[in-house]
Amino acid sequence: MASSAAYLDFLLDQLSLLKDISYRPMMGEYIIYCQGKIIGGIYDNRFLVKQTKSARRLMPDAPLELPYEGAKAMILVDAIDNREFLEMLLHEMLKELPAPKSRK
Repeated sequence: MASSAAYLDFLLDQLSLLKDISYRPMMGEYIIYCQGKIIGGIYDNRFLVKQTKSARRLMPDAPLELPYEGAKAMILVDAIDNREFLEMLLHEMLKELPAPKSRK
């Protein structure tokens, strides 16, 4: 099942406190970027983020879910209606995620 544009719009609004949020559509789903780094995505109208130490620390009981068959498990963000939490989560995750690779 593809994710809806309405869910994307809602999540982008929730992340509006952060600078440099972008997305890329990918086969009916959306990859979410913050400051050029991939932080996660929207899959089947679920916001999933990469497994980082900070994400696990901030959401110790959050379930791991597969965005699609054959992919690495990601952390389900359940508190998408809490802007302050989302801002803190992404801010902490950015410290751990690698810089974007330059395109040749």
